[in-house]
Amino acid sequence: MNIWDNLPTPFFVLAPMDDVTDTVFRRVVASCAPPDLYFTEFVNVEALQSPGRDKTLPRLKFTPKEKPLIAQIWGLNPENFYKAAQDMVEMGFDGIDLNFGCPDKNVVRNGTCSAFILPENRERALEIIQATREGASSLPVSVKTRLGYTGPDLSWHELLLKQKLNALSIHGRTKVQMSKVPADWDRIGEISKLRDDVSPATKIIGNGDVLTRQQGQELARKHGVDGIMIGRGIFNDPFVFAADSPWQSWSRQQKIGLYKKHVELFAATWTNNERAIRTLNKFCKVYINGFDGAKELREQLMQASTTDDLVTILTAA
Repeated sequence: MNIWDNLPTPFFVLAPMDDVTDTVFRRVVASCAPPDLYFTEFVNVEALQSPGRDKTLPRLKFTPKEKPLIAQIWGLNPENFYKAAQDMVEMGFDGIDLNFGCPDKNVVRNGTCSAFILPENRERALEIIQATREGASSLPVSVKTRLGYTGPDLSWHELLLKQKLNALSIHGRTKVQMSKVPADWDRIGEISKLRDDVSPATKIIGNGDVLTRQQGQELARKHGVDGIMIGRGIFNDPFVFAADSPWQSWSRQQKIGLYKKHVELFAATWTNNERAIRTLNKFCKVYINGFDGAKELREQLMQASTTDDLVTILTAA
């Protein structure tokens, strides 16, 4: 079954975010308001096929509550993409997504992720798509990328669309822009129109600055995309995928309780310290926000060195 053919229109996706969208946070989101589709954090195929494999595997941990789930992978060696795709089939993922969009200077310097947008690296990108497909068996293959490198470049998206991908996610900024300017949804709409001519079966997903479900629905209608991907918007509202979010009316104790649930789930999941406790700091402001004393409580929580300490503070708050 191709998961991309069984989604509503528009469908909503939780974006892949490093040290954020692990199995723990995906379950928290699922308990609040689940999206139609989840992505993992991005996983390096070189690390997965190396002696460091065991340290990488926690990024691919999931439970049935986080389905349907797409594994997002990145790297440089087509052979490792082939092997990683075989891993994803065996692990039970619903699809494989190729990260051709991360703008981090270190990964780009190594010729990966958004470096593939550059004309001199596109042949390697096509080799990676082909290798992934060969390893993926019947699993669908998709790509997440940006509008361009230094400026919008639709020749890149046309090339990707010619590969007849199952889906193409577009972050509405270039590599150089990072996240420093508003997302350009008009350009995303142009790529959607290009899709209609080049590969009508490919789903187009828009990504950038979406803060509510209603806003996402309007952007999908206006720009002709099939799906909406929400990343940082989840930090403003854990219920962002809900038709009618209750978050703004939640009490102090409800918000503290949800963070406590997250911490306890974290402790129960990462029993062998597979995930550093500091990663919980990224979530502190999500929950501990919008009520009297939130700043002071956050400062106290940020100093905690164990999950037991966090639970003790939250229980007493």
